[in-house]
Amino acid sequence: MQLFTNLNILLYLAAYLIAGIPFGYLLAKSFAGVDIKQEGSGNIGATNVLRVLKERDPALAKKLGAATLFLDAVKGVAVLLVAKWLGAPPSTLWTIAVLAVWGHCFSIFLGFEGGKGVATGFGVLLFLLPVPTLIALAAWAVAAKTIKISSLSSLIALATLLIASYVLYPQGVPGIGTHAPVWIIAITVFYKHIPNLVRLFKKEEAPVA
Repeated sequence: MQLFTNLNILLYLAAYLIAGIPFGYLLAKSFAGVDIKQEGSGNIGATNVLRVLKERDPALAKKLGAATLFLDAVKGVAVLLVAKWLGAPPSTLWTIAVLAVWGHCFSIFLGFEGGKGVATGFGVLLFLLPVPTLIALAAWAVAAKTIKISSLSSLIALATLLIASYVLYPQGVPGIGTHAPVWIIAITVFYKHIPNLVRLFKKEEAPVA
């Protein structure tokens, strides 16, 4: 276990830095010449990429939106896979997961700004907590289909995941015996959605067509 004392630091840094790569911003800038931080909601996630670019090129918008979603989810899992292969304990894996979400939401490459954390959070939670996350994904799909508001659908899925994790693992998530890291991720994602909630209350939140 002593091996992980210094290795953990490298894994934590890697998780934060890799997850901080703003793929939505880079893809929109490179392939469409658009700074999505200055358009739409200003968010770097897949929803804003899709919404902003759809006005210019619907086909390209779908491709870049899908690529953003995939890369934002995978970047959170990348370091987890390496850490798992190295035999890292569950506590280390969960710390990596939290730092990956923070890296995306508070990216050092964007002046500690970033996305909402939904895709990255989904990626790490699917890896570490697959069944509750799949239940949450089903809830998101139903909500997205019916209400067609991305932010609200994501928050419904987030609440579903928390409930499912307590129902399935009342003593805490496997390996660490607590729900603390799940709550940290959930609170981070909720915090990043506060502007969306304000727009929802003002009836200004745009649906995803």
